[in-house]
Amino acid sequence: MSAVTPFRIAVPDAVLADLTARLANTRWPEAECVDDWSQGIPLAYTRELAGYWARGYDWRAREAALNRFDQFTTEIDGLDIHFIHQRSPRPDAFPLLITHGWPGSVVEFQKVIEPLTQAGFHVVCPSLPGYGFSGKPASTGWGTSRIALAWDELMARLGYDRYGAQGGDWGAVVTTQLGRNAGRCVAIHVNMPIGRPPKDLADPSEEEQHALAAMAQRKKWGIGYSTQQSTRPQTLGYGLVDSPVGQLAWIVEKFWEWSDCDGHPENVFTRDELLDNVMLYWVTASAASSARLYWENAHGGRDTGPVTVPTGVASFPKEIIPMPRHWCEDSYRITHWTTMPRGGHFAAFEQPELFAGDVAAFFDTVR
Repeated sequence: MSAVTPFRIAVPDAVLADLTARLANTRWPEAECVDDWSQGIPLAYTRELAGYWARGYDWRAREAALNRFDQFTTEIDGLDIHFIHQRSPRPDAFPLLITHGWPGSVVEFQKVIEPLTQAGFHVVCPSLPGYGFSGKPASTGWGTSRIALAWDELMARLGYDRYGAQGGDWGAVVTTQLGRNAGRCVAIHVNMPIGRPPKDLADPSEEEQHALAAMAQRKKWGIGYSTQQSTRPQTLGYGLVDSPVGQLAWIVEKFWEWSDCDGHPENVFTRDELLDNVMLYWVTASAASSARLYWENAHGGRDTGPVTVPTGVASFPKEIIPMPRHWCEDSYRITHWTTMPRGGHFAAFEQPELFAGDVAAFFDTVR
């Protein structure tokens, strides 16, 4: 068994100096030909946010804030995995594994880790392979099924023979697989459930019409990033790893599109929060390695089948595709479903109180 080694984020000064120089030397495109975000993140806002990144954002203060959490690395299946492991002071604490997705990171959970530990959970938040401070796979095969096996090994290594798992985006896919595997994972909670419309859907309800419209909108306008990352992640990586503004734009556009932000990401996130997440991609040069998870799953790195353990779902109204409950019941053994009043894809980041409250309420039923 590999050692579990304490870890602290400590970005070298040279990396920050290089970032400042690259931001100053950005070669900008002309402005978009529309007065909205329909051609992508607008030039004026991108320049404004990049200017704040260069001259107003204090990474050292943000780094110190992230380092308030206990962090570690350990080698699993030949790959170094970075994770937060924040223990609860409660003697009856229940282990809870929380997984992020793309274009997120462990930064997404910084507002819910402490409330969850206070609510009686030992919280484990790993960085996906190829993301953040985890290692980058040097060979193929690291799809979500393999990640789920690695996560189960991580929990066993930490001494947890019974735990719950939670996730959204790719984290929901990994968490769903943990629910299929069962074993040490005794229950799961997702905020992006996997579902599908019935084949014989003839007279859709208003809720189903809304979901079908979201699916059609996404198919027409919202899958360009996924197609590129599923097919040519390496080609994409050259531009994003070289250009901080390119990396910023690629990520922040999704925080606009997928969050419940009423048309602007800074209606729900601060600039510092947006840049904290971008920084975990920039300082680790992980644009290509993170995108390869899409390629892996396009090439069969993902299992199917129903989840057999109790499942909780938090359904946020601005999720990419808000799934009706009955569309998901073939995939999960749903014992808890909460329809949230607000919030989107980045649930823990956008609505930490709603998120943490629902997660705690569900897992309290399986302690």
